[in-house]
Amino acid sequence: MKATIICSLAGTLLCQQLAAQDSAAIKAINAESFTSHIKILASDAFEGRKPFTRGEDSTIQYMAAQFKQLGLKPGNGNSYFQDVPMVSIGSKPAGNLVVKGATGEVSLQYLDDFVAATRRVQEQVSIKNSELVFAGYGIVAPEYNWNDYAGLDVKGKTVIVLINDPGFADSTLFKGRTMSYYGRWTYKFEEASRRGATGIIIIHETAAASYPWKVVRSGWSNSKLHLQTPDNNMHRTALEGWITLDAAGKIFQLAGVSPDIMEKARVKGFKPVDLHLQTSLVINNTIKKSTSHNVLAILPGATRPQECIVYSAHWDHFGIGEPVKGDSIYNGAVDNATGTAGLLELATAFTKLPQKPARSLLFLSVTGEEQGLLGSEYYAAHPTFAIEKIVADINLDVLNTFGRTKDITVIGYGQSELDEYAQRAAARQGRIIAREANPEGGWFFRSDHFNFAKKGVPGLYIGPGTDAIGHEAGWGKEQIATYNRLRYHSPADEFDPATWVMDGMVEDIRLLFDVGYHLSNESSFPKWKAGSEFKAYRK
Repeated sequence: MKATIICSLAGTLLCQQLAAQDSAAIKAINAESFTSHIKILASDAFEGRKPFTRGEDSTIQYMAAQFKQLGLKPGNGNSYFQDVPMVSIGSKPAGNLVVKGATGEVSLQYLDDFVAATRRVQEQVSIKNSELVFAGYGIVAPEYNWNDYAGLDVKGKTVIVLINDPGFADSTLFKGRTMSYYGRWTYKFEEASRRGATGIIIIHETAAASYPWKVVRSGWSNSKLHLQTPDNNMHRTALEGWITLDAAGKIFQLAGVSPDIMEKARVKGFKPVDLHLQTSLVINNTIKKSTSHNVLAILPGATRPQECIVYSAHWDHFGIGEPVKGDSIYNGAVDNATGTAGLLELATAFTKLPQKPARSLLFLSVTGEEQGLLGSEYYAAHPTFAIEKIVADINLDVLNTFGRTKDITVIGYGQSELDEYAQRAAARQGRIIAREANPEGGWFFRSDHFNFAKKGVPGLYIGPGTDAIGHEAGWGKEQIATYNRLRYHSPADEFDPATWVMDGMVEDIRLLFDVGYHLSNESSFPKWKAGSEFKAYRK
């Protein structure tokens, strides 16, 4: 009766929207089908879903078969696949990273003290007696009047820089504790290359990076994937790497500089410091050029099919790698079999609607996220819909496995009007929106919606809520922290039917269905908010 009264007052569209909340569509998102998909995608048989492996073949064929079974149209002409040309580079230092000075030398052990690789497509890369310079955060940000490279010629040199940005230490700088893109390690490598440096080494700190050294170690112990480029990435620095905080301390001690040099780098006006040290390293590479694949499917819109809402999730993980407690398969159950399965749940839900939405829905399962958001970068550069016709990207990555929550987290809150869409959808579930607890982690820049944002397309990226129903305060945060500490990017990220509680994940995906459903029946486009670094790109 209530819905009927509202419909008579507000019109047909709202009536359809209300009906959708209690329809076969929303009920199609359920724990049973969700669990079934996750168990398959995160199984040992899929070998950790690494691109270029049997795990990729199994994964993309599974996704395409599911889309086809739902009756969705191929998203790339007559194909459910989009070729993504990549190069796999397995970099292995020939020995220790040796740093020499007038008073002695420091020898750093691979994996324990440092990691190093190259993007250059060469069988061997060698740096010899490259001068070391400490360049603060390695940031050039005119809008913040900050230039760590001021007056510095780094050609032939290797720069050592801090992770994150100055706002992490001083809330009056940059965006305060909310990491800007300048704080991301990917930016620092890019900037060093633009400056012509021979190498760049980032100092790892757990709090500033938001993950421990073991995550760096495991991520850099395997071959890494990059998009193929015409110059074989010769425009990039020869060396990209990380060192531990202890290793950095040894280097600074050898250089005879004050141990508080890193603190000084956090103050505006810091000038780069020549350490009067040299480093040498030979990196041997195993190179394989091949093609990975995005998987994409379309539900065409009924009246405005040229406009679309994208739901994205990365299917890839790390494959088979360094054994931990005898287990070498990095199953990636939470990261990101959950999001990949969620994509299938959403696709199923939209096919159950009694009437097609006005706008098209694109379900995009991308490759290479774990290697630097490669699949979404390629799609954003080679879209199957005109970029200006893409309304929004709703991204799924690492979903809730511990049960229902009173809240849901919007990562990068304040960027766009999608915040309000999420708030309204949450309210319809009797929930609230929470801001991310760890904005200094730069999570908005660490998943696939970011490549859409760089093209001007607003992105919505949610994380699990923390106010867990039926548990005491702080319990939800503890579950998230435990996952990040013990299972994230490790073989321990496996599906566990004994501990996983699926109803929170189901409710979160139903919320994202609600957001996409409303967007798909509107004629307006959500806007970036004032102060967003992406606002100008939409124009």
